[in-house]
Amino acid sequence: MSEFIKNKVLAGERLTKQDAVSLFKSDDIFSLGRLANNIAEKKNDKSAYFIVNRHINPTNICVNRCKFCAFSRSKGEFGAYELTIEEIIEKLRVANCELRISEVHMVGGLHPDWPFEYYINMLSEIKKEFSAIAIKAFTAVEIDYLSKISGLSLADTMVKLKKNGLDLMPGGGAEIFVEDVRNKLCPEKISGDRWLEVMEAAHMAGIKTNATMLYGHLESIEDRVDHLLRLRELQDRTGGFQAFIPLSYHPRNTEIGGFYSSGIDDLKTIAISRLVLDNFDHIKAYWIMLGEKISQVALLFGADDLDGTIIEEKITHSAGAMSEEGMTREELTHLIRKAGKIPVQRDAFYNAI
Repeated sequence: MSEFIKNKVLAGERLTKQDAVSLFKSDDIFSLGRLANNIAEKKNDKSAYFIVNRHINPTNICVNRCKFCAFSRSKGEFGAYELTIEEIIEKLRVANCELRISEVHMVGGLHPDWPFEYYINMLSEIKKEFSAIAIKAFTAVEIDYLSKISGLSLADTMVKLKKNGLDLMPGGGAEIFVEDVRNKLCPEKISGDRWLEVMEAAHMAGIKTNATMLYGHLESIEDRVDHLLRLRELQDRTGGFQAFIPLSYHPRNTEIGGFYSSGIDDLKTIAISRLVLDNFDHIKAYWIMLGEKISQVALLFGADDLDGTIIEEKITHSAGAMSEEGMTREELTHLIRKAGKIPVQRDAFYNAI
């Protein structure tokens, strides 16, 4: 890593596309990690956050059948499922009784038959029974779909969902913004420009979101950097992103195949994300995808959040995740302390509990 780039970062100057590409091509992983950790600690001291949460995927039936996705099914296909609202409520009752969760994370397929009212009822019924639990739900792809089936504008869709209980949104569906790669990876999915448009509409409605990038499949280093810079540009305008989560591609049971990302690539991507996304408060090491040990090391490479207890993760495990499907509060705090960081249990909006 060049002294020029290091000095720019330490001086608080913004990195360019050329700078970021240069960092990805550098083999000086230790200097990169130290620099990213320095910036992370300037933003959040030695705090490393986690949340007591529960993942629920209402259905895997999806009108989109993206080539990289091992989770989705067509209606009637073996393994296809759809949860009733009562089944979702029961999963939350059990999780809340055992753990006192503060957030439910819900994403799923684009169901061909569920009307917009199903989603409205799902939100309102959850909020009615669990008023203290934040609902983080629907990727930008799902929001676009809900807008279409409801006949409402993006803005009106956001208002309706928020009124009925939607508190914030995850960052899924971003994948890679570059059009050529996206057309090979998920041609059925909304464009990168549309993903950004949906997120901007959410921010304008007062709904905070996360942002993601799926890496390690068909993209180039330049494609990754383009993705990061476009997120940074939107964050400059809205300030609505809470955290950025690099998602490592998992190849099993997908049409694309390929390989798992290396630990070096995982750590490098975390660190460079921290340096490029200077206007993001948090970088998440999503332990489900990275594995427990790489996620722990990532706390020394610019990450300051491990996500949470999760309990039941289906999407990544369908594609061959080798991590557990959930972790306890004690396991998360142990990983954080052994990395020399201070565990901070948070709520959905990064308030310490």
